Amino acid sequence: MRRKETINIVKSMDRGSLEFETRTSEHDGDVMSIAKKEVVTAPQSATIKEASEIMVKNKFRRLPITDPGTGKLLGIVTSMDILDFLGGGDNYKILEEKYEGNFPAAVNESVKEIMTRKVEFLGSKDSITDAVLKMIEKGVGALPVVNSQEEIVGIVSERDFVMLMAGVLTDELVEDFMTEDVITTTPGTRIEGASKIMVRNRLRRIPVVGEDRKTPHPEKDKIVGIVTATDVLEFLAENRAFNHSSDAEEVLNTTITEIMEKEVTKTTARTRLGDVCQIMGTEGIGGLPVVKDDELLGIITERDILRAINR
Repeated sequence: MRRKETINIVKSMDRGSLEFETRTSEHDGDVMSIAKKEVVTAPQSATIKEASEIMVKNKFRRLPITDPGTGKLLGIVTSMDILDFLGGGDNYKILEEKYEGNFPAAVNESVKEIMTRKVEFLGSKDSITDAVLKMIEKGVGALPVVNSQEEIVGIVSERDFVMLMAGVLTDELVEDFMTEDVITTTPGTRIEGASKIMVRNRLRRIPVVGEDRKTPHPEKDKIVGIVTATDVLEFLAENRAFNHSSDAEEVLNTTITEIMEKEVTKTTARTRLGDVCQIMGTEGIGGLPVVKDDELLGIITERDILRAINR
């Protein structure tokens, strides 16, 4: 899987030591050694608001939808699906047309109306290599694991690999794996606009740039915040949206300055990836802007860490 034959990974998340095998691994099914086995799920009768609340409470970016009786995997709802509902894509028709902009009524629609039905998943006999390659190939941040009866028995995510790689990737530097062409936005962007940017570009976070009034000589293109899909979910789940109005237009017109993170955790181009993984794990974040003197050079994400593992 990597340039070296194996990477010995230190104890993480009480799973014990783990050896990352190469493509020649004979240990079939080792994905279950890193998968979370206690998987939080929801029935397809759950509302969009309830799904958002579950995701925020558990710090999830996706929620498997299962049949309550059989435990079979039926679909998955992600933060992107919910942002799509808020104006980013086709799901917005539910809010705009079916509910004529009545926001409280729309968020009580069944989650089955916006969930992804064609779910990428792993079998319980698959390997860690299978998980990494499939996440990269399909562009997904997590894969439910199912047994032969199609029952969900675990889930493995990019975050799991990042936490395992904390302090391990000592030769790789941020500058070799970061994305340099970064899509940004400004503080005046509305939630609806930010949702559209994320959905259309398949982004989970957008750096916010503008004038930094704290400096003696304010300049543009300095990072003043970062807005994530999770920030939008929290806005919904914590009922902050309902404090504004029951009208969807007013809710979606809320600017991202009200929800974005203003104290941004950043990194530099010469930082080791293992150190970045440590920061991501400690801070519970999936991406860090890469800066030099507060000027944005790029962004490094969990997806980039996967690419480094697979190199």
